[in-house]
Amino acid sequence: MHQAFYRKWRPQVFDDVYGQEHITSVLRYEAEHGKFNHAYLFFGSRGTGKTTCAKILAKVVNCEHPVGGNPCGVCEACRMIETGATTDILEMDAASNNGVENIRDIRDEVIYAPSALKYRVYIIDEVHMLSASAFNALLKTLEEPPEHVIFILATTELHKLPATIVSRCQRFDFRRISTEQLMKRLSFIAEKEGLTLEPDAARLLSKLAQGGMRDAISLLELCAGSNQVITPAVVDAVVGVTGRDAMLQTVDAIANSDFDALFTQVDEVVQSSKDLAVFWQDLISVYRDMLVVKTTSGAASYLDLTDYETRQITAAAAKFKRETLLAHCKLLEDALYAMQKANAVKRIVAELTLVRMCEPALDTSNEALLSRIAKLEDAVAVGSFASVSTPKAALKAAPAQPKPDPQPPVAPAQPAAQPAPAAAPEDPSFFTRRVLRPLRQWMEVVERVALKNAMVAGFLKSAQAFTLEDGKILVRFSAPFARDTAFGGTGKEDLRGALATVLRREISEGELLDEIVDSKESDLFDEILDAVNDTDDLSR
Repeated sequence: MHQAFYRKWRPQVFDDVYGQEHITSVLRYEAEHGKFNHAYLFFGSRGTGKTTCAKILAKVVNCEHPVGGNPCGVCEACRMIETGATTDILEMDAASNNGVENIRDIRDEVIYAPSALKYRVYIIDEVHMLSASAFNALLKTLEEPPEHVIFILATTELHKLPATIVSRCQRFDFRRISTEQLMKRLSFIAEKEGLTLEPDAARLLSKLAQGGMRDAISLLELCAGSNQVITPAVVDAVVGVTGRDAMLQTVDAIANSDFDALFTQVDEVVQSSKDLAVFWQDLISVYRDMLVVKTTSGAASYLDLTDYETRQITAAAAKFKRETLLAHCKLLEDALYAMQKANAVKRIVAELTLVRMCEPALDTSNEALLSRIAKLEDAVAVGSFASVSTPKAALKAAPAQPKPDPQPPVAPAQPAAQPAPAAAPEDPSFFTRRVLRPLRQWMEVVERVALKNAMVAGFLKSAQAFTLEDGKILVRFSAPFARDTAFGGTGKEDLRGALATVLRREISEGELLDEIVDSKESDLFDEILDAVNDTDDLSR
């Protein structure tokens, strides 16, 4: 009879348990010195080795000749446990045996000595499923069991266990297994089974397992049924996931509002054997990676990606603002919830959500409004007001005005001198001006300066402050006298100290800039900025 891979390759000693060295090292030490606890609590997500370590521990406490804290596997006790020929090792599933009568049976049995082994071991899986009365019945026995009894409790939901139970056990927290360790184990099993597993396919399977060894091995066995070399394409076809390249193409279509590509992508998923909800989860995963890249400086340490994949994600994230990514993540999350509630309309939910992601004006949520305001602020900062409503391509494509018919020569009056025309939108410099973000905490900074120097604070209050793309602070004054007075004496140092306190970072002397701007030139800017702030207040 065929035996599943995860059962066939279940570790028999602590040395073969991957990713839980912080636990197996302690258990090996206890086995070497014969210092066993009377109750253990194993907590962790599925497939991380809780039941495996429980079985190994039950074997090593009864082993006649332990080797380095591991069961020898050859003594009579080890062979009896492996074959199930002993009644001294009892495994109970608390999900189906959660009544008080089941615990009473255990309480009545523990007084008897083991029949063949040194210890009677009770392994209770999913212990959080026990009823309240069952926990009460177990409490006293768990606290002071006979010397020949050891309890091993395993659970995936620690918060459901009473504190009185947890406090009576030696607790071990099982971590999710890293991708590299999963790949190593999968490659080992594939080699022993005579399978050809490509490294990229092993990495993809490890990522899909989400830190669970059992899930990773089960997926490997599923792909092995195709009787061919296991490649990433085989994994995509068998498991029903969409490749990262296809996900990045979807993200690119969203950035470019390419509705044809988006509807084609959804149609391909629906027409294939893939689940649209799985496709949606993959898309959410890509957006999570982009958000990490956009918000952190050391994204590589948070993302489980290759260097090439990291470059791809970084390039994709550059197409969106952080506010836009947050708005899209909210839409994706709501859509996934809707898909789970109404399975029959997954396609409609997906298509409507993608359209709303491409057209922020169709979404009235706070996140979408925040995204639109951020784009408007950038347009205001660089002065490209025409680009907000009219695409640059449309301006270039505008037809040239026809020349008027020639008129008879007439001596025209000498025209008055006209000012130089403003830079046309087609001028590249028009779109490459520096980006100035208004410093929203400026009034708070001024108030802190006022605590030390009220006169300097008075001049700063009438000034404007902005954050440049490189993180520097720019302060605009309307007259040289205001600048000289505000930055005279200790004024500039007081301002740097207030900025450092409010922004929670050090502001060096070179990071604080100033310039003089005529108040008439900034009137239009102030009007638009006030309109942006009014829109922000209405959206709250």
